[in-house]
Amino acid sequence: MSNTYMEYRFKVSPKELGTEILIAELGETAFESFIETDEGFSAYIQKDLWTEGVLNDIQLLQSPEFKIEYEVTEIEQVNWNEEWERNFEPLSVSDACYVRAPFHEKKDVQYDIVIEPKMSFGTGHHETTHMMIQHLLETDVKGKKTLDMGCGTAILAILAEMKGAKPIDAIDIDNWCYLNSIENAERNNCKEISVYEGDAALLKGKNYDVIIANINRNILLNDMDSYVNCLNKDGILLLSGFYEEDIPHIDEACTQRGLKFDKKHKRNNWVALKYVN
Repeated sequence: MSNTYMEYRFKVSPKELGTEILIAELGETAFESFIETDEGFSAYIQKDLWTEGVLNDIQLLQSPEFKIEYEVTEIEQVNWNEEWERNFEPLSVSDACYVRAPFHEKKDVQYDIVIEPKMSFGTGHHETTHMMIQHLLETDVKGKKTLDMGCGTAILAILAEMKGAKPIDAIDIDNWCYLNSIENAERNNCKEISVYEGDAALLKGKNYDVIIANINRNILLNDMDSYVNCLNKDGILLLSGFYEEDIPHIDEACTQRGLKFDKKHKRNNWVALKYVN
């Protein structure tokens, strides 16, 4: 692979919702990192993986509800640490949990989580991660076998261990997330987290007391059988990665499999739901 990248600078209006959807769509392609800007975001793809038609299947670009403009530039290797220092804001939740990079000043909080974000950034993660942290802060997970599905940087798995959950499995289909989760678990001195690269097929034959799944609506709906089949009696399922208008679809998938709705957190238009078995 070369060290050359193609940088797409997107201007998106309306910014918030359009940015979230567009990043989600681009994330299904070879784009590997995203940096938020005042008017939208920049997206990066290795030149070796780039083609002229890389945006052809991006449905949002055809939507009349959004105005999207972009410029493309070929650039040499990005200094991701510099990009992150400029763009990554620490995440503080309920004065109890603080998620920061190593270059941020430490705060006196109960749960101080340090992650090295490196190459991937999606603005949607901020809202949904915040709400999932809220759910975890409110949930007794001590001694409970826990799954962090679609773990990303493993923030939620790390918090679960800090709250006494064990053992913990963290799974992500993305190789970068898999490697970064291992690194972040070690960075936070976690001993109970096992990280796996793959999808819901890895859940066959396993069981958990708590399942955390912060992914997106379609994957959650597709994999709901897998989650419910490995959720122990009285187990807890925490779901996020979707909008308020998606709740009926998620709720139907959960309740028809015997789960009971317990609690909702909402942040802007994003939601995080708690169900019990």
